[in-house]
Amino acid sequence: MNYLAHSFLTFSDGQIVGQFLEDFIPNKERFSFPRDIQEGITLHRAIDTFTDSHPAIHEAKKIFSPLVRLYSGAFVDVAMDYFVANDLTLNSLHGWKEHSLKVYRVLHEYEIWLPENLKRMLIRMEQDDWLYNYRENQGIQFSMQNVLHKAKYLDKDIPVFNIFLQNKDILQQCYDTFFPDLEAHVKGMNSLLQLEN
Repeated sequence: MNYLAHSFLTFSDGQIVGQFLEDFIPNKERFSFPRDIQEGITLHRAIDTFTDSHPAIHEAKKIFSPLVRLYSGAFVDVAMDYFVANDLTLNSLHGWKEHSLKVYRVLHEYEIWLPENLKRMLIRMEQDDWLYNYRENQGIQFSMQNVLHKAKYLDKDIPVFNIFLQNKDILQQCYDTFFPDLEAHVKGMNSLLQLEN
């Protein structure tokens, strides 16, 4: 899953920070953070593991894999954030806007724990309001283009966004099957984390 889903599937401000940090720190550093941030790192990993093993995500990857092969998971992650952002059973439009603003605020409040590359990304994320704009086609197109630019072995002109548009109905079905399972899994994981405290 991508930034919106990771930030939404949290139960404290510290967990929000941990969810973002996981992609930016080496494994050996995970225990150097406060407990709630460590919980966010753990939840991020649990989300990724569950996502990678879910049958609906395997189906979604088949849409992208002919074009991008092993990078298909990264594009499915971005696509799923589009459906999260448009899921009004999870949050209202106003609620998603408030969530986005809260995430930016929390990351700034915990800035002492953020590495420089995450701080730089936060500036761009906030300026263009990535989290809220995942609900728009152009927001997902921007994110998919970012993935293409970061991928070492992919042509930067692969029409991956067109594939997303052409298969939006199928991807929506994959999301509808997958996300309730993920929510339930994360709630269970968080309950276990709280028992360990």
